[in-house]
Amino acid sequence: MSIECHEDFEGLTRTGQIVAEVLRTLREAVRPGVTTAELDAIAARELAARGAQSSPALVYGFPGACCISVNDEVVHGVPGSRAVRAGDIVKLDVTAQKDGYVADAAISVLVPPVDAATARPARCAQRAFRQAMRFARTGNKISAISASVEREVRRSGFSVVRELCGHGVGRTIHESPQVPNYYDPTDRQILTEGLVITVEPIITAGRDGVCTDNDGWTIRTLDGARSAHFEHTLVVTRKGPILLTA
Repeated sequence: MSIECHEDFEGLTRTGQIVAEVLRTLREAVRPGVTTAELDAIAARELAARGAQSSPALVYGFPGACCISVNDEVVHGVPGSRAVRAGDIVKLDVTAQKDGYVADAAISVLVPPVDAATARPARCAQRAFRQAMRFARTGNKISAISASVEREVRRSGFSVVRELCGHGVGRTIHESPQVPNYYDPTDRQILTEGLVITVEPIITAGRDGVCTDNDGWTIRTLDGARSAHFEHTLVVTRKGPILLTA
């Protein structure tokens, strides 16, 4: 969506803050022994306490309040009996809606102690996000964001997952335009004032191929490599992006 009035901005800001608060609570709860179902129950409780709902559950029928993906699980991990272990990388992806406004964010949580091979992709995904933010300005091409993400990820020795990308958001969980994590010279879409999008580097320490599990939701790397995901919802402006979920 594009923000066209103060009411829109206030509504999105409220929902973005809810997403940020839920993610902070979840991050603090990640520890060895906790199950992904227990983490999901925390997310459901925190959303309900704020009068918000899970967009994936409402829109797509996702079987959980949030997506929790561990190690080679890239995105859309279904919460269940799996227990978190020391050395894991846990991706927490929360998309909330309240009063008709939607915000979306994700973080990769390292469960100590972790080795360098696990820590590096998580840090790279966050670094690629920060680099891409320089280009999230009115009048720039979306492909400038895409090129920045891909450049940083490749420079770090990793791969972007080309099948997954950022997107428009605001009134529902997925809107136009798409925001790829790789440069496409044919993509001439321009970032407009007030456009609300997610930027979300989704990367893997191995090759970029992915597959969907038998549960119909969880997407994991084909080669078993660990992955990382970092995402925020933002508003594009002439002066630079306004992060709604930070």
